[in-house]
Amino acid sequence: MPSLPPSARHPALGRLLFLAVLWGCAWPAGKALAAPPESPAGWIGYNLHRTNLPGGRWANVRTNRAMLIRGNGAGNRLVGDPLLAEPGCWTQFVGWSPDGTLTILGQAWESAENARWEEEHQTFRFTADGWRYDSFLFDLQTGEAQNLTAVDRVSFYNTGLFFWNNDPSQLGFTALIDGNSKPFRMDRQGRHKVDLTKDSSGFAYGFSSSPDGRRISYHENYQVYLADADGKNRIHVQTGHPFVFAPRWSPDGKWLLFVSGEHYNCHPHIVRADGTGLKKLADRNGYRGVTEFLDVPDFHGGSSDIPAWSARGDRVFYTAQVDDRVELFEVALDGESRQLTHSAPGTTHYHPNPSPDGEWLLYGSNRRGVRNLYLRRVSDDRETPLTNLPYGYAAMHAHWQPTSQP
Repeated sequence: MPSLPPSARHPALGRLLFLAVLWGCAWPAGKALAAPPESPAGWIGYNLHRTNLPGGRWANVRTNRAMLIRGNGAGNRLVGDPLLAEPGCWTQFVGWSPDGTLTILGQAWESAENARWEEEHQTFRFTADGWRYDSFLFDLQTGEAQNLTAVDRVSFYNTGLFFWNNDPSQLGFTALIDGNSKPFRMDRQGRHKVDLTKDSSGFAYGFSSSPDGRRISYHENYQVYLADADGKNRIHVQTGHPFVFAPRWSPDGKWLLFVSGEHYNCHPHIVRADGTGLKKLADRNGYRGVTEFLDVPDFHGGSSDIPAWSARGDRVFYTAQVDDRVELFEVALDGESRQLTHSAPGTTHYHPNPSPDGEWLLYGSNRRGVRNLYLRRVSDDRETPLTNLPYGYAAMHAHWQPTSQP
């Protein structure tokens, strides 16, 4: 298996750039001056993989490793090492527990034979003997890894694990069953797994719970649905478009954000939590909405690049085409937009993700063929690199730690 760069194997040898000391901004008259934070607190989880190994998709994807890095660029290291003990496995960073003490990791394995078949036929083939994906909780302090999707197992392919909002004793995940993807709920021990779309035969994913935990959203067959937490009282969000994808709740739970339109020609839209009040927020100006994450031919065609809510829910961050570049934008709910980046020709940005405190915007950027993570301080739009990878590696899918932990 291809080795990781020195920065991934030996944190002390990492070539990451520390964030610069940035200037402060004035508070309203009558209050003392306060400097904005020089760097974000806590950890950031992300995924690191090779991009240019010969052999197609599987040769590169199986090098994926879940990583941690400090918000100031320090401490770059692997996380979830025990999940790599089995030959042929790779890991993915998926998210965090609400208190930031546990990481959510995916462990994937695919047989070489199945990978060759997929490359030959240019499509996925998910079978129990050819694929396995499980979702783990990994304790950063003890190193204990819990495979909750293996308890009372319902599928060989279980992704998207998350803690239920407003009820951390419950978790959600998505399981592949008889060729259909289904949203499930289970308890903290991995038991009492409940299929939330048991009366539907559609392919559902993009599953999440509302901030108060009382409702869920997901897309099924490229249409967005809302339902109660038990899956009942399902509502189809009517857009009139054939492709509706990746719903995300606003922080206050009053709105749902997604992209809508046609496949590879879809744009940020919002609706109220009851599915009414559809509004197009912005246009991506010809951007397909997919960021290529390999430098070799990829039959899957890249990673979905979807919009994200600001921490306060008053704005949305998204990416759009500007000439030969993909730039970052923000748009208010009234439709007023602002271009955040003005990049060199050929640059593409991807996966915008604001910090929980709203002070920072984290995103990926492909510059001169190298995909790294960058931080943008909201107070003054100052950008600094978070990773400094060489050509042939990529940093993607970053997740903020919810609270500052030592």
